[in-house]
Amino acid sequence: HACGVADALGMERVLLHPYAGVLSAYGMGLAEIRALREKQFEKSLEQSQLAATELDQLAKEALDEVVAQGVAASDVQVIRRVHLRYPGSFLPLEVEFGSEAEMRERFEAAHQIRYGFSAGDRELVIEAISVEAIGTSEPLDDKALANTDRAAEVLDTVSLVSEGKEVKAPLYDRDRLLPGQALAGPAIIREQTATTLVEPGWSASMDKHGQLLLARTTPLDRQASLGTDADPVMLEVFNNLFMNIAEQMGATLANTAYSVNIKERLDFSCALFDTDGQLVANAPHVPVHLGSMSESILTVIRLNADSMQPGDVYVLNAPFNGGTHLPDVTVVTPVWDKSGNQVLFYVASRGHHADIGGRTPGSAPPDSSHIDDEGVLIDNFKLVDRGTLREEETRELLASGKYPCRNIDENMADLRAQIAANETGAKEVRKMVAQFGLGVVQAYMKHVQDNAEECVRRVITALHDGKYSYELDSGARIDVAVTVDRDARAATIDFTGTSEKSPLNYNAPFAVCRAVVLYVFRTLVDNPIPLNEGCFKPLTIIAPKGSMINAEYPSAVIAGNTEVSQAMCNALFGALGVIAGSQATMNNFVWGNERLQNYETICGGSGAGPEFDGCSAIQTHMTNTRSTDPEVLEWRFPVQVQEFSIRHGSGGRGRTTGGSGITRRIRFL
Repeated sequence: HACGVADALGMERVLLHPYAGVLSAYGMGLAEIRALREKQFEKSLEQSQLAATELDQLAKEALDEVVAQGVAASDVQVIRRVHLRYPGSFLPLEVEFGSEAEMRERFEAAHQIRYGFSAGDRELVIEAISVEAIGTSEPLDDKALANTDRAAEVLDTVSLVSEGKEVKAPLYDRDRLLPGQALAGPAIIREQTATTLVEPGWSASMDKHGQLLLARTTPLDRQASLGTDADPVMLEVFNNLFMNIAEQMGATLANTAYSVNIKERLDFSCALFDTDGQLVANAPHVPVHLGSMSESILTVIRLNADSMQPGDVYVLNAPFNGGTHLPDVTVVTPVWDKSGNQVLFYVASRGHHADIGGRTPGSAPPDSSHIDDEGVLIDNFKLVDRGTLREEETRELLASGKYPCRNIDENMADLRAQIAANETGAKEVRKMVAQFGLGVVQAYMKHVQDNAEECVRRVITALHDGKYSYELDSGARIDVAVTVDRDARAATIDFTGTSEKSPLNYNAPFAVCRAVVLYVFRTLVDNPIPLNEGCFKPLTIIAPKGSMINAEYPSAVIAGNTEVSQAMCNALFGALGVIAGSQATMNNFVWGNERLQNYETICGGSGAGPEFDGCSAIQTHMTNTRSTDPEVLEWRFPVQVQEFSIRHGSGGRGRTTGGSGITRRIRFL
């Protein structure tokens, strides 16, 4: 139904290639023969004349290959490219070769598009050079495909329903259509691999290359613009649009990051926030990040409201200002209107850096007792100033403190990737505003939050009061009581009675406690809604200050994110009576030295429910990451994965059975 799709997209012309059955926005070019030649180079940009000499040799090789396949040398186009990057960066950008000034200008433009910022007039490195030779075949003989005035042959007349009305439509065979023949809709054109419906108000014609061109002949009757009142269909559309923006941010982050932890394990989260810093939508990334990120956005707004400028980007990891633990570094980008006068939204990405300093490689000292033991504390630092990366200042920050970062180049590479992810989100938000209008977008941000609130309220009415006391191996306890108010369709989650703060690092900041509550109640909702701030509105959290689930500065918190959060989940699910205990840990496996650091959360078993067994070898609850592939781990680090297997039977026994854990055995070379 090519025209129906075109109407939905607002298109005026559609091209259907012969026998392809595909909707296309461009023409089918002539047959092409390509040859690509590449070479690693590793020279400074100032040595571009050396690159030119090498490119000439590559060009000759590529040209000879295309000519050898029967293409005249005069019909071959040769394109010379260089792969440029900043020193210390790991991902080059490909630009067309030219003078030193031209290449620098092209690189800066490409860098701005990819990463959303410029790094200033820094040295550039040519990492590789490449040449592509493109030869085109002879054009088709126009005389053999001259236009015709002969009417197209009608095979039959078929009844069909179009726009709610029954109409008669002629049936044609594409193989019998001649160039120049035009058909008015409604009509049906059949072929071996597809059937094309030409709607009323459209026409179809065959061009000299045997391609079918569909064009609108009657202007589309546009409906009234979308209003700001909640429409059930558009609510679902915006639910998915908002979530898709966060998912595209995640794809950019995974593609541009360097560290194994972010690129391969996907230990990151991306989300979209409204002008007040409230969570609108997130991709299904790491729950402990997502429920806590709003507090980081609110911190940035509170501390910078009067000084923000278009192009500014902020970074923080402070656990007592919305962070979780120090390795989780959050990059926040305000999205401005076209005039640069008003912040419309915020986008943010939080990634777990494999090392952020601290007493031990990987920033997870098992016996830390002060936040400074765990690495560099970043609290509201301007990472990008009006579009320019503050590289030197950021490196100084990462090298500061009692225990500075060990691998600053890798930190910077991942920070650049987070900025790029945010830029992707900002671009997609602007596209959405351009399509629907700012008023509509902001209205539906409110509507999706209201919808999430209503979904949680409906769930609450089916719950009963409950309480649970969860004991950790240390003897500390997490006590929780859930009290349901059916009239108000609200619930109070009271952690009174929970143990005081740990002298070591089994302490969670309140942002983590908040994330756990949001996650648990979101899992009770069957509808595919984004996890957002609306889920919180029916919930009241009581978490005693200074306890192990509401830690205050300068408490050590590295295990609060990875151990205490999982134990809180088990306690809350126990109070609700919906699932047995899952692994009360993210199974941190952290190792390294001054040169290399790696961090993994190892999968385990999920708890069984009243009517279902648990799942084996899976990340559960507040973590949602991958295990690093053995091939990747062995390629990036001097280690050997000797075993990765399920420990069958380790999940406990009962009427229903908990999921089993795993064995992951690594040999250090």
